[in-house]
Amino acid sequence: MDSNYDIGPELPKLVDGVLASYRAHDTTQHIGRVHFASRKQITELLERMLELLYPGYLGRKDLTDHNISYHIGELLPRIAQLAYDQIDKCLRHEQQRTEHRSPDEKKCDRDAREITHAMIERIPHMREVLADDVHAALDGDPAATGTDEIIIAYPGILAVSVYRIAHELHNLGVPLMPRIMSEWVHRETGVDIHPGARIGRRFFIDHATGVVIGETTDIGDDVKIYQGVTLGALSFPKDDRGRIIREAKRHPTVEDNVTIYANAIVLGGKTVIGAHSQIGGSVFLTTSVPPHSTVTIPTPDLRVKGRDGVSRIHDGKQNQILPDYQI
Repeated sequence: MDSNYDIGPELPKLVDGVLASYRAHDTTQHIGRVHFASRKQITELLERMLELLYPGYLGRKDLTDHNISYHIGELLPRIAQLAYDQIDKCLRHEQQRTEHRSPDEKKCDRDAREITHAMIERIPHMREVLADDVHAALDGDPAATGTDEIIIAYPGILAVSVYRIAHELHNLGVPLMPRIMSEWVHRETGVDIHPGARIGRRFFIDHATGVVIGETTDIGDDVKIYQGVTLGALSFPKDDRGRIIREAKRHPTVEDNVTIYANAIVLGGKTVIGAHSQIGGSVFLTTSVPPHSTVTIPTPDLRVKGRDGVSRIHDGKQNQILPDYQI
């Protein structure tokens, strides 16, 4: 039998305790400040943007040559309103956070309108770039049955699509909102691409899960990476007061036509992978390699224990069984 629980006369004391924690830990509360961006509305914006970028695949399915113009005309105002509302909130929040004063509402409104219009104008370009990414996936994965499967099912394409949207907003100077987008798709796909990373045309992430691409990463055209790859920072440069220099180049540069196989880790802002190189699986790389390089780690010796209880060493280099030994 269900029963109710009544806090009773302890409620005022408990409320005072929570309020005291708010005062004690100011960095984890957002009370009495300008309205914050809404993750729910930013997620809706992403969903509507993806519906516009991939018509007929996501969202409405009964699209034809006769109703597509109406569909676009219906979607664009909704996208523009969602974008404007959240960009305006992000601009106001950033101004209050950095300048410690009430935001200039007129300036934020004007900037939000200009940024929203610029984003809408960039949609045809985003579609052009994403079409190249989809074809790169088709060319790079022999298991793919066609572009339909890639668009509707591949997590790598979803991750790259959201990155392309977030990167445009990042370039337009929108704070916070691009990171909310990138972290949403991170949760959906397991791929973590910072919106500040610069990624060229025809980019493909095969299998997707566990990929990390840091903020100052530069990736050229026709690059393919596999699951578990990290393009990260080797260390964080600091100024004479010990604070992180956030504008420094911390992440690698990957030139054109590079393939990086599963679980490879490439670190450091000075690390450059030359064009037409291949980085083998599980490689840990912190130094640059010239173009046309192949980087691998030695094949390990494997111990295989048979039913007889005897363990044997398989020498991976020779693919032969060396003399028996007892564990």
